[in-house]
Amino acid sequence: MSSCCGQGLHLDPAVREDARRRLRSIRGHVEGILKMLEDEQVYCVDALKQVKAVQGALDKVGGLVLKSHLQNHVATAAQRGDAGDLVEELLEVLKYR
Repeated sequence: MSSCCGQGLHLDPAVREDARRRLRSIRGHVEGILKMLEDEQVYCVDALKQVKAVQGALDKVGGLVLKSHLQNHVATAAQRGDAGDLVEELLEVLKYR
């Protein structure tokens, strides 16, 4: 795992709890999808809808962490002198969004 600025995950306690709550919910949805896949009576489209819901929920969590990163690391990159490294890191991360 890389870190251009040597700092950890800075999340406001309320944001951290929101992300944790969302991830616990996602875990439940994934377990539900696994059960759906074991049931031959489940319609494929219903399973696909649940997969899409999980993807959307993960995007929300990713957005929370990205916002925190922008606020706590990107906004201060020039002061630290690692703006170039941070830009490269963000370009790498944004490939997956």
